[in-house]
Amino acid sequence: MREIPGRRRRLLSRRNGGGSDLIGAALTFATEWQWPVLPGVAPDPQGRARCTCPDPECTVPGAHPFDPGLLAATTDARMVHWWWANRPGAPIVLATGGNAPCAVSLPALAAARALDALDRCGMRLGPVIAAPTRWALLVKPYSMEQLGELLYAKDFVPGSLRFHGDGGYLALPPSETGQGAIRWERAPLPGSAAPWVPDVEAVVDAVVDALTRTGVSAPEL
Repeated sequence: MREIPGRRRRLLSRRNGGGSDLIGAALTFATEWQWPVLPGVAPDPQGRARCTCPDPECTVPGAHPFDPGLLAATTDARMVHWWWANRPGAPIVLATGGNAPCAVSLPALAAARALDALDRCGMRLGPVIAAPTRWALLVKPYSMEQLGELLYAKDFVPGSLRFHGDGGYLALPPSETGQGAIRWERAPLPGSAAPWVPDVEAVVDAVVDALTRTGVSAPEL
C-alpha cells in the first residue's frame, strides 16, 4: 500500500484542533475517500452537555445534523469548503450507508474489552471511532434486509449494540461534541484510497462472540 503524503498523515493523527483541522479532515473524507459529510450542530457554549438544536432532550448534543438535514451530505469540495468556512468549529457528520461505510457501535467499556478479545484471536478490523461513551466499528455498507437476516439467525444479540446503516449518521474525528472529543481508537491505515472496512457479518459475529466468551457486561446505553 502506497504511503500517503506527510501532511495528510498528520491530519489523521491529530486528536484536537481548530477549524483548519476540521476542514482538512472533512475534505479528506469527502473528496479522497468519497464519504458524504455535512456539518453537525455545535454544542451549546453555555453548557457543552446541551445542544443548540430545538430539542431540549437531545441525546447526542452537537453530534448530529440539523440545518442542513442529513440528505444534504455531499462529497463536493466546494460545498465542504463553504460549510466549514461559515462554521469552522462544526462537528463533521458522516451519512452512513449507500456507498459510504456503515457502523456497529457499543458502549465504550464493552467495546474496549471486545477489541482486546478480537486482537487476541487475530480478527482484522477497520477504523474504530471512539466517543466518550460509545465506540463505533466501521463496516461495509449493508441493507436492512441483510442486517435483519443476520440478527434473526442469532440466538442472542446484546441490546446495547446499535447499527448505523442507510439513513444513519456518525460524528467523525477530530470533532468536538457536547459529550466530548471524537477520536480514532483505531486510525485508518495510511494509503491512497478509502480505508478498508470488514463485512458487517464478520464484525457482529466476532463482537457477539467476544462479549459472550469474556462475560463482558454491555449495559443498555
